[in-house]
Amino acid sequence: MTHWSDYIHILTALLVITNPIGAIPVFITLTRDQASGTRKKTARITATAVTVVLIISIFLGEPLLRFFGISLPSFRVGGGILIMMMALAMLRGYPGETRHSPEENIEAQDKDTSAVVPLAIPMLAGPGAISTTIVYAHRTQSFWDVAFLVVAALLVAASVWAALSLAEPIANRLGRYGITVTTRVMGLILAAVAVEFIAGGLIQLFPGLG
Repeated sequence: MTHWSDYIHILTALLVITNPIGAIPVFITLTRDQASGTRKKTARITATAVTVVLIISIFLGEPLLRFFGISLPSFRVGGGILIMMMALAMLRGYPGETRHSPEENIEAQDKDTSAVVPLAIPMLAGPGAISTTIVYAHRTQSFWDVAFLVVAALLVAASVWAALSLAEPIANRLGRYGITVTTRVMGLILAAVAVEFIAGGLIQLFPGLG
């Protein structure tokens, strides 16, 4: 990664995959009985958990793949397929169970853990965001590339905190239709990212395709 266009591409991909705007309806549902101060605390904990997950993925993701004997090209294809599933679900106007399951929503309502599960994991910093971070971390060539990835993770977490802290005003402004349209546009961008991941992984696995 040597050009600012690469950095912008990475930041855009991470923002689209985490999709803080799409998480607003779930956040409002899970925190509907919380006071304003408690909601802000929940948003802060969620953003912190997102930061931790993404930064761990940057530094420990690829070593874990090597430990389990998984090649990065295979991981790119698998991650690309997962991201494509998320994109198709977003294009239909809902996040789908690739991000979180109904069981996780029920558990979050029964326990005071909604900030981490399912909001941070797996809804925001789920398998799609983790796999994307690992793939981009593999492409780093210098200290500045790694530093940018860390900054990108912090910016994504900041966007999560801002979106969830202002969840009700944003929801009132956009409405259900506006959030759905935003999610679908992000789904289209995410589908392009998924195709790029799958194509790149297949070319590495089968050089003749290139």
